[in-house]
Amino acid sequence: MHIEYGFLRHRLALAGVLAVFTGCGDDGGTVSGTAVIPDTDSSTGPTGTTAEPTSGTTTGGTTDAPTTTSDDTTTGTSTTGPIEPPAYDQWITVPLEGAVCGNNSQYKIFVNWHEGAKDLIVMLEPGGACWDFDTCSGKADLGAAHPDGIPDNLLYDPLTKNLSPLMRRDVEGLTKDWNMVFIPYCTGDVHTGNNVITYQDPDGVSPDLEFHHNGHNNVMAATDWMANQFPGTDRLFVAGCSAGGAGSLINYHFFRSKIDAQRGYLMNDSGPIFPSGGWSGPLHDKIRSSWDVDSVFSALPPGFEIEDDFGVLNTHLASLYPEDRLSTVFFQRDFNYSRYSYERFYPNMTKEKIHEYWAEDTDLMTALYDPHPNMAYYLPYWRGLNDSHCVSIISYLDTEIEEEGVDLGDFIGTLLDDDKPLVSYRESVQPDEDN
Repeated sequence: MHIEYGFLRHRLALAGVLAVFTGCGDDGGTVSGTAVIPDTDSSTGPTGTTAEPTSGTTTGGTTDAPTTTSDDTTTGTSTTGPIEPPAYDQWITVPLEGAVCGNNSQYKIFVNWHEGAKDLIVMLEPGGACWDFDTCSGKADLGAAHPDGIPDNLLYDPLTKNLSPLMRRDVEGLTKDWNMVFIPYCTGDVHTGNNVITYQDPDGVSPDLEFHHNGHNNVMAATDWMANQFPGTDRLFVAGCSAGGAGSLINYHFFRSKIDAQRGYLMNDSGPIFPSGGWSGPLHDKIRSSWDVDSVFSALPPGFEIEDDFGVLNTHLASLYPEDRLSTVFFQRDFNYSRYSYERFYPNMTKEKIHEYWAEDTDLMTALYDPHPNMAYYLPYWRGLNDSHCVSIISYLDTEIEEEGVDLGDFIGTLLDDDKPLVSYRESVQPDEDN
């Protein structure tokens, strides 16, 4: 059984996918927050510049390949205050001192300033996960993204730059005019690990693999940089799908507590953290040992510890930030993240058995969410794209719940509208879909 995971490690055929979603609207406009993708720019050439992150000066613009910042300015913190953006509405590569990928190469983030913007969206990249020799070496079917590190031109890759309507300025979306930060993923730990570990080949053939599960430390370096760069932010929207979705939830407190923002919003797309008492328990036990997530959870405020049940993180955040608006979205027939959750932990797993476990874990999660007015979920049934994995990628086409007359764009519109109460949606079983 093979999977094209997370459109990163095993790439989707982007041209064909984008063609499906091209010209789906009447004029490329929006209705109730719905983003419609127009004819897509498929060029791979860069159009931006690079930053000098802490110098307070700008670099000359270029239309050649993007370059990294100089060594003396690669830092996650600064006491000099925000820099003058080297360019607006272009992606800038920003290396972060001390931040590394799984192979110990330099880690970097990508920043896109919009002149006059006071709102900030932080998007965490998807891309699988790994926790043993087979998955971290790329030997297993289910693995993780960017095993060779982050390229400087990642945001000029056609798939990445068109990944989400929320990160594009060429479509009429709710975040089109926000400042944007893209948090790449190269540590195999859903942006959450804090462990350098050596994995041994169980077959005794390949050499030992030293792997840096450094996701949380990378997030902290990025957060320190953003805290310096974006003081006085109005709205902070943390989002991501798959590994990025799980990372957005697990790291939300750290983003929220460090970045100076008046209001906070979360959308965990297709990276749910289910209660450990359900079928996800063995996965939670495994990543606890491989990624040392206990050291990350120990940094949560007193009274909000994570002990035996990872799922309580959802309600802890609701209590820590009662004025923030928090959400999880995913397809009920997701056949991607669900495989990571169960396939390597239970014998003789079939597609229907995986979906059965996923539905039962979903019941546990919705029971956590329902009592909290500042938490909501959006759970459509099925979409053919990407094995029903990641609701917010490429376009919101086919994300509608027809019986309620809403799609994901409507849900996001409500999420970001403080004057509207949050509403949760779970589509009924659609027997004619996913046959």
